[in-house]
Amino acid sequence: LMIAHGLTSSALFFLANLNYERTHSRTLLLLQGAQIIFPMMTAWWVMTSLTNMALPPTINFMGEIIIFTTLFNWCPLTIILLGTGTAITAGYTLYMLLSTQHGKLAQNLLLPPMQTREHLLLALHLLPLLL
Repeated sequence: LMIAHGLTSSALFFLANLNYERTHSRTLLLLQGAQIIFPMMTAWWVMTSLTNMALPPTINFMGEIIIFTTLFNWCPLTIILLGTGTAITAGYTLYMLLSTQHGKLAQNLLLPPMQTREHLLLALHLLPLLL
């Protein structure tokens, strides 16, 4: 689970850095509506966000299932805490995805296209999570 978390978090930070390199601002909302001009970047955001939420068939999902079962066997009340944490994570991840990729794109931005090295780096982050 820790390896999966490291790869997922690193990919999310890399995606945030891609936004920074294009807008020169740390405000993720500047690229609202990016799905129109960067469909591949949006696809990377979706795959990384789904991995962050530990959806099957990622290794995040397998790790969370093992942790949930172990903690439930130890103390059944922990399922409430785990369920709440999982719901908050899923909610925030979906909010981040929707607020950065959907909406009206600002007209005054000159945005360079994604480069092959960026696609390769994201593929190398996400491929081990899906195997």
